[in-house]
Order: sequence, then C-alpha cells, then structure tokens
Amino acid sequence: MRGLKSQKIISPKTSQKIMNAIFIISGIITILILVLILGYILIMGLPVVNLEFIFANPIDSGASGGIFQMIVSSIYVTLIAGIVATPLGVGAAVYLVEYAGEGKITKLTRFGAETLASIPSIVYGLFGLAFFVVAIGLGWSLLSGGLVLAIMALPTIFQVSEVTISSIPSSYREGSYGLGATKWQTIYRVVLPAAIPGIVTGVILGMTRVISEAAAVMFAVGSSLSMPLSIFDPGRPLPLHLYILATEGISLENAYGTAAVLVIIVLVLTFVSNYLVDKYQRKIMGR
Repeated sequence: MRGLKSQKIISPKTSQKIMNAIFIISGIITILILVLILGYILIMGLPVVNLEFIFANPIDSGASGGIFQMIVSSIYVTLIAGIVATPLGVGAAVYLVEYAGEGKITKLTRFGAETLASIPSIVYGLFGLAFFVVAIGLGWSLLSGGLVLAIMALPTIFQVSEVTISSIPSSYREGSYGLGATKWQTIYRVVLPAAIPGIVTGVILGMTRVISEAAAVMFAVGSSLSMPLSIFDPGRPLPLHLYILATEGISLENAYGTAAVLVIIVLVLTFVSNYLVDKYQRKIMGR
C-alpha cells in the first residue's frame, strides 16, 4: 500500500506539466545555442564581407584580398558530390524498398550506410588521398575532392530516401498496378513523385554537410589559390580556406569573413530548398 501511495505523490497533470516544461526548455536551449553560434560568427564576420571580399582574388595566401576562387572551388566540389551521390543514394533506396525486400542484402546495405555515416571525415580524406589521388591517378584536383564528398553524402541521401520511399502508402502502388502500369512505371510515375519532398530533404542534408567539410578534402583537393578552370585542377574550398587562415595565423579577420559567407550559403540553401519542397507539396496536393 505504501508503494502504491508513493507512486501517486505526483499526479498525472503535474507530471504532464513538468515534462512539458522540460521539453520547452530543451527547445529554447537548442535555439539559443544556434542563435549564439550564428550570431557570433555573423557579428565578427559580416563587417569584413563586401563585394570586393567576395569577388576579389586572395593576396598573400589569403591575408588580404577576397575569396572568389574559394567560392568557385566550393561550387565545383559540391556539384560533383551531388551529381554522383544523388543517383546512387536514391537508386539504392529504390532497389531496397521496391525490389530487394527484407533480406541479407538489405541488412548488409543498411549496415554499410550506417558505418559510412559514422566514419570520421579525416578518414575519408586519407582514403581520397590513397585511392583517388594516388591509385587512380586523378591527382590533387576538385574531382578527387568532389568524389570524396560524394562518398560522405551517400549514406545521408540513401537513409533519408529509403525512409521516405518506404513511407509511401501501398495503396498508391496498388492503384497504379490496377490501371495496368508496370513496376517501373509505378516507381517512376507514382512512388518517386510522391517521395520527392523527402528525397530533396535528404539531398540538401547531404550537400549542407559536404559543403562545410574541410578535413575530408584537405588531402584530395590540393589547396591551390589559383582559379580552377576545370574539375581536374586543384582548388581550395571555403571550409579548407577558413581552416588554413585560422590555424596558420594568416588572418583571423578574413577567417571570420569566410565563415560568415559559408554560414550564409548554408542558410540560403536550407531556406530555398524548404520553400521549393513546400511549394511542390502544395502543388501535388492541389492547394
């Protein structure tokens, strides 16, 4: 009896209020941490950012001048990563959900994706140096760096795409089969269009991760300050440039400016992708 009484010391309403308060406080703390980090970087970096800083060439290893070559290098490696990782990740997700079913291959693929997602980025960089730069002979280039980043983005795109595709109601597929569509026609015309918002979210998550990576491309991209004219030229993406400016004491002021530009790019990508996904969802729902 005493045990039962002690369990009823806190009423259900009180416990509900306590948990609500804990959850609200947790959310507020998370938002505050984000605001503090972004606010500090933007406050320190925005005074440096102007048109000259964005479009000028770096001078004295980045101690002065701009970051235009670094922006171009970041665009190159991010596009390469997206072009390579997106079809592979989405294709693997479609195969597992629509064709493979639950079996050894599915379990092995999921285990591989989880393992890839947990590998430190510096290990990816060392692999890129040994495999893409040396073994294949691509050398220090934007292509080598982009392929390393593609491998990094692959598990994120695959996992999000798999969850999204598997969540599509089976009634969609059954209705398509009832109209005489083949399996591929059902996937191409019914399943994938319904899963596009989730797939795009996975791609954006993968791209926002790789565009901010320095360690993964450090050993593969070459760290050149020259303007890259093709994907076979070396380059220096923004995160790597930021790392070099800060760690080698070249210019802390320009390091904050580079960080602010990188944060703005990530924020713009996130907001634009969310807007387009929301617009697409409204369109397919007839709103």
